[in-house]
Amino acid sequence: MTAHSGDIYSVMEERGISQTALIDFSASINPLGTPKNVVLEIKKGLRNLINYPDMNATKLREKLGKVHNIDPQSIICGNGCTELIHLVPRAMGFKKVLVVQPTFSDYERACRIARPECVVTYYMLDRSNDFDVRPRELIDTAVRDNVEVVFMCNPNNPTGRLLQYDGLVEIAQAMRKQKIYFIVDESFIDFSSGTSLADTVENNPYMIVFKSLTKFYGLAGLRLGYGIFPVHIAKMLKECKEPWTVSTLAQAAGIIALDESDFKSRSMKLINGQKRILEKGFKNLGIDFIPSHANYYLLFTPDAPKITEELESNGILVKGCSNFKGLDYRYLRVSVKSPANNKILLNHLKEFLA
Repeated sequence: MTAHSGDIYSVMEERGISQTALIDFSASINPLGTPKNVVLEIKKGLRNLINYPDMNATKLREKLGKVHNIDPQSIICGNGCTELIHLVPRAMGFKKVLVVQPTFSDYERACRIARPECVVTYYMLDRSNDFDVRPRELIDTAVRDNVEVVFMCNPNNPTGRLLQYDGLVEIAQAMRKQKIYFIVDESFIDFSSGTSLADTVENNPYMIVFKSLTKFYGLAGLRLGYGIFPVHIAKMLKECKEPWTVSTLAQAAGIIALDESDFKSRSMKLINGQKRILEKGFKNLGIDFIPSHANYYLLFTPDAPKITEELESNGILVKGCSNFKGLDYRYLRVSVKSPANNKILLNHLKEFLA
């Protein structure tokens, strides 16, 4: 099992099968793929490959500033959010960190790489509560553990659970009073009904928000994410950031993608409809799942390892979750894909469980 989802290449090599023979439910990418206008813009941008990209991603940051009604100087673009997740601990040198778990492993990994002696503690989410965050408990844990920063993913990966805006603001305000940085990764928020914290950063010197264009706009092969920071922190981070990490094609794609309002509405109509079908299918098959606000589901079944192996042998990839803290071999994550692919998944599950 690989540490990250979407590793189709290892499976292709191990199984000796082609990419076209795989259906990847392990990576949670928009089933509509890349918007046509974005693809056209990428093709147009090929003529500029001889030139280095704008290392400041100026036009893209200006566009993002207008979208969020914030100062572009507070925005840093990256080669996916993962670049920024690693940049922040490297530049800020956190000594004591709290991570809301189970979640994406690179928050902790980035902190330990940046400072091996870093102390990482956890606020563990509970399945009996659908892995939901209790704001007061999280605040109390951060204060008790005397941490410098709290990392949280919203909607959370892999649970798909969403903490609503009021709860997030409660935590953010408490962290500010305690002078604790609050870093929220909103990589999947476009798939949900959640409200971004982007507009809170300007007035909170301890608030940082990560956002992704990779997943919703089908840009996994290009990679594009951005962070929203207090301006003084953004200036400091730019001094530590490698140049030219966001390609010319990724910048052009991002600018066009942000105008794709029709694509967004079509995406949500498709995904929400398919979520209802998947939930009905899981219930009929007796597979427990966590109700999700995102475009993926955390499933619970003692047969998870056998199901994962059986599906992979048929060219269907799902994400085993035993490497997430607080989860074990009985959990797996599946993304919401096209109607045809979702039907294939449910049919294979039905055959296996028959």
